[in-house]
Amino acid sequence: MKKLFSMSLVMLLAISVILAGCGNKNQGASNANGGEAGGSAKTSNIQLGMVTDVGGVNDKSFNQSAWEALQAIQKESGVKAKYLQSKSDQDYIPNLNQFVKGDFNLTWGIGFNLANAIGQVAKDNPNKNLAIIDSVVDAPNVKSVVFAENEGSFLVGVVAGKLTKTNKVGFVGGQDSPLIKRFEKGFEAGVKAVNPKAQLIVNYTGAFDKPDLGKAAAATIYNDGADIIFHAAGGSGTGVFNEALARKQQGQQVWVIGVDKDQSLEFGDGVTLTSMVKRVDEAVKRVSQEVIDGKFKGGVETLALKDNGIGLADTSSKNVPKDVLDLVEQYKQKIIKGEIKVPSK
Repeated sequence: MKKLFSMSLVMLLAISVILAGCGNKNQGASNANGGEAGGSAKTSNIQLGMVTDVGGVNDKSFNQSAWEALQAIQKESGVKAKYLQSKSDQDYIPNLNQFVKGDFNLTWGIGFNLANAIGQVAKDNPNKNLAIIDSVVDAPNVKSVVFAENEGSFLVGVVAGKLTKTNKVGFVGGQDSPLIKRFEKGFEAGVKAVNPKAQLIVNYTGAFDKPDLGKAAAATIYNDGADIIFHAAGGSGTGVFNEALARKQQGQQVWVIGVDKDQSLEFGDGVTLTSMVKRVDEAVKRVSQEVIDGKFKGGVETLALKDNGIGLADTSSKNVPKDVLDLVEQYKQKIIKGEIKVPSK
């Protein structure tokens, strides 16, 4: 009897070891499928690259929005995301090629300045997927995402035209280009629609990565009597905010209208009147998801007011009165319906 009991115990222990081994194998398979960030083994092999323009990944503007979008995709899907920062236009092609030659599934170029480089790299690598923000590259393996910036700029122009106390408002642009002209002309049209007597003072810095030039441009405009400045100057726009903050410390109330992101989150509600938000983040997420799903196709995608691709920041009610926001909504609907054609040049 004792011998039979001993044999039964041995057999029971053996079966337990076998079952434990099976359990460990199943757990390992589950972890492998789960990935580090909730992704699958399939998505963990997908690589997304991003090349900034000279404004850099911390430009508080569209480069930063794009990178934050890729970081969110990485966290949600388990894909691998990486960026390379361009210090000059000479870096564009080498940076793009680093991702393309590294077999990344999608390589982003952020900003219209990368258009020629994207076009060249796409031509040299017809089997690689590329995408660009703010410019159109005519190639079957490139997805181009552009925005109706003039429409969103019109809406913040309505805000500026209604709220200026001096009847002078300003615009600070980065490089003088067709893209930035869309911001300027849309803004001017919005101001004039509600305040024909208002004067627009325009100043271009010539660069997207020079905050000191942005500060100097803003100082000139404020000194000329403007109390609100809308900027479309990328990293140079940081200088516009710095000038406004310095003047506020001296007791002068001046305002800045931010661009691309809700810039009140960075510079505060004390000087940020509102922001014209361009949903670069959503565009980057959507196109990147096409790659993840195996549905990527080249072509052009234009995001306008009707697509919720642009608009005012959600925090606008902090400084913009309700009656003005209601007026903005009325103009928005007229633009969507085609009753107002916003100029772009």
